[in-house]
Amino acid sequence: MGDESPPCGKPAPPGGNRVAVAIRKRIPVAGGMAGGSADAAAALVACNELWQAGLSVRELCEVAGEVGSDVAFAVLGGTAVGRGRGEQLTSALVAPVAYHWVLAYADGHLSTPAVYGALDRLRQGRNVPEPELSAELMAALRSGAPELLGAALSNDLQVPAVSMFPALRKTLAAGIEFGALGGLVSGSGPTCFFLAGSAGQATDLAVALSGAGVCRSVATATGAAAGASVI
Repeated sequence: MGDESPPCGKPAPPGGNRVAVAIRKRIPVAGGMAGGSADAAAALVACNELWQAGLSVRELCEVAGEVGSDVAFAVLGGTAVGRGRGEQLTSALVAPVAYHWVLAYADGHLSTPAVYGALDRLRQGRNVPEPELSAELMAALRSGAPELLGAALSNDLQVPAVSMFPALRKTLAAGIEFGALGGLVSGSGPTCFFLAGSAGQATDLAVALSGAGVCRSVATATGAAAGASVI
């Protein structure tokens, strides 16, 4: 569900390694959708091709992990389990199913560091266990049943994001009311995403959300999406 930002450029004169990059942004800035990470992944893949470096996907992911926590996933794509900061990835064994999503873009933005800071304050003084892989989520992904996946979705950043952007409560409630199988704040927000049972239901949900006035605009997407590639 990243933006399409194919980098373009040409080799620098002999002795230089500069590349000019042009980005066509198709998702909101600071929308909690890893758009910047997708841009970085596209640049890495393009430079690997341009300079004929010959790095494998695994090697590119290692470089990407040094650039940012989400960048490796945008290189790998598909469905993966992330550990560490999220940069240590393992492709997940899941059913070959295309899920249908609706994105509700908010009229505003949130700072990722600020949302993480709010989460730290909410957890202060509490005994927070180490994160564990959700057996419910992995079982849902293996089954390929969207209703099971919708029920298993979770995001620790949702509570602090909503506390900082209260209007998201109405967006999330409306999505469920209009028939979404599940819905969450995306990343650190303020974009919300909803899972629909089919392409037709996704279209109906997008129309309903748009008409309800609970978000700035909507879009539909199908995933899981492939990683960055040369086109």
